[in-house]
Amino acid sequence: MRKHKKIIVVGCGFAFLAVFLYVLSRPFPSNQKINYGMTFSKIFSEKMNGDWKTAYLALLDDLGVRRLRLAAYWPEIEKTEGTYDFSDTDWQVSEASKRKVEIVLAVGEKLPRWPECHTPEWVNAYPRGERQEKLIRLIEAVINRYKSNASIKMWQVENEPFLPFGECPGLDKTFLGREISLVRSLDTGRTILLTDSGELGTWIPAARRGDAFGTSIYFQVNNRFFGQMAYHLPSGFFRAKKRVLDFFVPEKRDIVIEFQMEPWTHLQNYETEVEEQMNAFSAMSFDDRILFLKKTGFDTAYLWGGEWWYWLKTVKNMPEFWEKGKKLFADD
Repeated sequence: MRKHKKIIVVGCGFAFLAVFLYVLSRPFPSNQKINYGMTFSKIFSEKMNGDWKTAYLALLDDLGVRRLRLAAYWPEIEKTEGTYDFSDTDWQVSEASKRKVEIVLAVGEKLPRWPECHTPEWVNAYPRGERQEKLIRLIEAVINRYKSNASIKMWQVENEPFLPFGECPGLDKTFLGREISLVRSLDTGRTILLTDSGELGTWIPAARRGDAFGTSIYFQVNNRFFGQMAYHLPSGFFRAKKRVLDFFVPEKRDIVIEFQMEPWTHLQNYETEVEEQMNAFSAMSFDDRILFLKKTGFDTAYLWGGEWWYWLKTVKNMPEFWEKGKKLFADD
């Protein structure tokens, strides 16, 4: 009798879990409109394309991007200690503003693109505490320089700070809180965005610290231990995580800030042959990825790969991705 009760309890438990997972992952409306954006990295585009300014203008004028994530890279702005050079960031912000492009400007040490943590060489001479003070001064200078620009809609503080990835020191939660508080004190009217890994992050710690939350979605990665790996996660995985997030952190906007639309090989794309790139990207096609995105329940997604599309188009005479992207942004 007792054995039968255990079986019934276990069976009910599995049934409850199945219903719970179904409710979490049930589809969103299939006709939901996606607002597309793009991340642009000056340092990556310079290595991929050489003439990064021409590539940038092509994203704005030919591809038609109207939502853009930019990064205020510390080594680009403060090559020499105490001397700030905002010329490249100024130009990017100015050109986007002329075209009424909405900007997410990322600040901090851990920002988009490898090696993840972008730190000037001269900083390495200082212990971590002093490095943090110098980063605080840099963030303050960036916010004060651009906060009067109406095109900037959000400040992103660090990039996926809770994900232990890249050539980075371990996360200092106290210092992260200090960065967020600084940005909020300098510009009280703008949204602060915190981000986390779509596949590996729990989302909630990042979402609770910001005004808005951004996740990444990747289809394949390259791991130094296992090599090329494809994620085979269904769109329901992200729907479920989104519903859990909305329950625990309600009334906060959540978006996809990094949606993989370029390959991830054992080296950077500017260090590999196009055949290897295309083989890596084939885990899921361009069209299938967009269809997947539409099933996740997010209404805004910043695509990751525009610099690579431009290189394929202009250097390899392979304009297919670029043309597909143009259609996405034209329909936006």
